[in-house]
Amino acid sequence: MNDEAIDRMLAAETGIEPSSGFAGAVMERVRGEAATPPPIPFPWARALPGLAAWAVVLFFAVMASGSAHGPEIAAGPGLWDRFLSGASIVLAAANRYGAGWIALSLLISLGCVMLSMLLTRGKT
Repeated sequence: MNDEAIDRMLAAETGIEPSSGFAGAVMERVRGEAATPPPIPFPWARALPGLAAWAVVLFFAVMASGSAHGPEIAAGPGLWDRFLSGASIVLAAANRYGAGWIALSLLISLGCVMLSMLLTRGKT
């Protein structure tokens, strides 16, 4: 086969056209996507007071655990030192119950869920 024969065959081919209804189906999908309302944002204004209250309760729980283990901790030189000593007591108790392994398993589970959500995003 020479170049002239290939040129004749390519020149004789008809153009490719979409099937009937293709453009209408695409435009219907585009209109449907345009009509979809935006996602509802997370209500941070309502969640922040609860998160702040949780942080205050956690702070006072750590402080109470430090002062409950002896007057030498409660009469420490400063608030920060009392907080650190209470936090070390809480972390030691958490270590006895294996909280590190529990947190690791929760993080792995969260990672698996987030990965699956990432991989399936936008598929219907």
